[in-house]
Amino acid sequence: MRVPRRQRGARGRRSPRIPGRPGSPRLPRAATIALGCLPGLAAAVALVLCAYGVERAAESAGPASAARDAPAFQAPRPPIVPRSVWLGDGAREQPPPRYDDEVVAVFVHHTDSPNGYDCADAPGIIRALYEGQTLGRDWDDLGYNFVVDRCGTIYEGRAGGTDQPVTGAHTQGFNHRTTGIAALGTFTEGAHVPPRMLHAIAELSAWKLGTSGTDPRADVRLVSSNGGSRYAAGTTATLHAIAGHSDGYMTSCPGAALQARLPDIRTLAARIQGRDTAQQATRKDTREDTQNALKRHVTQNEEQIP
Repeated sequence: MRVPRRQRGARGRRSPRIPGRPGSPRLPRAATIALGCLPGLAAAVALVLCAYGVERAAESAGPASAARDAPAFQAPRPPIVPRSVWLGDGAREQPPPRYDDEVVAVFVHHTDSPNGYDCADAPGIIRALYEGQTLGRDWDDLGYNFVVDRCGTIYEGRAGGTDQPVTGAHTQGFNHRTTGIAALGTFTEGAHVPPRMLHAIAELSAWKLGTSGTDPRADVRLVSSNGGSRYAAGTTATLHAIAGHSDGYMTSCPGAALQARLPDIRTLAARIQGRDTAQQATRKDTREDTQNALKRHVTQNEEQIP
């Protein structure tokens, strides 16, 4: 008996996909082989459930659901002068930047350099710091992520991108998940800390901590990566979200005068994030209020002169 041959190119109708929606994801080959071992109705039920799970997984992997929810309290990015302004053609060959997952704490430093500088000279001073650390200490780059001068100008420090959680080299044992902000000058006991510098540090801290939703007034838990810090390697330390260098390492940095102003910086940074400013209509009002608060509390000592 001859069996009629199907015409070339003709195809039989495919059974509809499960769960039946055009464009549904296919099951992995391993899954279909495994389902073939199940008896009748059980295989059919398992096939439906498995296909549904694959489709839901594909949907949940989309860009919209993959994005992290934005923290409730954030702050705008303050103006930052790029490192090319102070570095010029003086960059040394260095390895690629390293990154952490986020920034949850800020360490405040001082550069232990003269205070009586003109702000126009700040780029040259920062370049000298860079050369001292890369040539004198053989570091791969400037250790601080940012430098703030007495006029409140913020400079990009370590390479890697100001918007990124760049791993710095500023606080031994606690460089991960932190940002190092250096105040350009020396702020030992009795030194005058310029209000514009304090406000710029608060603005910068508010912005960087806001990316992780961290309250500048909070305490955070950091794991020491180096026994040369105040904490043995592997120890979990509870520190202020805005801390002084001496909180994590045995040093007098950032100086007694600047260390004493950290509570003010924390309060200002929280207000800049909008945590205590519901009654204020604009950020301009916040800035004016915080500037006035700084002026009321600033010490009246003269700046140290070399």
